[in-house]
Amino acid sequence: MLRHEFQPARLVTGLTALGIGGVYVLDAAGRVDVPGAWPLIALPAGLFLSGGVSALYGLLRRRRGAELPPAERPVGR
Repeated sequence: MLRHEFQPARLVTGLTALGIGGVYVLDAAGRVDVPGAWPLIALPAGLFLSGGVSALYGLLRRRRGAELPPAERPVGR
């Protein structure tokens, strides 16, 4: 099985989506009162954070050299 490269920006985006969905589930259950403008602030903020993580990770990868990610390394041939 080929391994894939770790992509922290996708992790941040997924955690943001799960967090927003979790708050909506809590709102539907009556545990939390969510203001109407909350998603208009939370979603772009999460995407902005994800973009920053992606840019930082790209700079770090370029700085340490042009290594091949694990998915592109030849296996046993």
